[in-house]
Amino acid sequence: MSTESRPAFYALTPGGWRDYVTLLHPPYTLWHLSYVAIGASFAPHVQEDRLLWAVAAFALALGIGGHALDELNGRPLRTEIPGPLLAGLATVSIVGAVAIGIGAAVAWGLWLLAFVAAGGFLVCAYNLELFGGRFHSDRWFALAWGAFPLLTGYFVEAQKVTLEALLAAAFAAWLSSAQRSLSTQVRWARRSVTGIEGELELADGTRERVTRATLVRAPELALRALTASVAALAAALLVLRLS
Repeated sequence: MSTESRPAFYALTPGGWRDYVTLLHPPYTLWHLSYVAIGASFAPHVQEDRLLWAVAAFALALGIGGHALDELNGRPLRTEIPGPLLAGLATVSIVGAVAIGIGAAVAWGLWLLAFVAAGGFLVCAYNLELFGGRFHSDRWFALAWGAFPLLTGYFVEAQKVTLEALLAAAFAAWLSSAQRSLSTQVRWARRSVTGIEGELELADGTRERVTRATLVRAPELALRALTASVAALAAALLVLRLS
């Protein structure tokens, strides 16, 4: 499969174990798990066990469950994973994440149940486009996959919501909004455009043929750079707080 025909820049050739790697959306899963770590790092005290459980819950709910539901709803990544298996992966992963959340709430504070309920609702409503797709929008992506993971990471550690936590959540929401804008352009070019014709005339008189790479090169480079930068920020904050 050529690079330009892949449904995403991180998608592997369909079939076998490669489908399961593609299903995880590795760069984006890393990006949104980094928000959890960043949120935890803003708390007055960082307890490693709480951080690890929070990351595990989001890895299950978002990394596996949400992406399995997304693939079940239209096959955007063109994997060959059977539908019943995708449904099973989604169910087990989301139930596992909810179980972690309930256990954490019992151990650390019952207000966490509000985050568990919100997370369970959002992962299903967004990825299955429930309620006529009302929650499958740019705004809800920014809130659900940006602000929510960061705020949850903070609350797990601090058991409260503060001004600095809300400001950090706003950072994650705006950055996720930028991610959504870039990835929407890329998805459109890779998955919807079937033919490209034309050329660009440059100021020096030369001409450059327009290809799929012309449409996706810049936004994908930006997405890769942003993924690395968010992960690096999360790592730096964790080293600072845990050292």
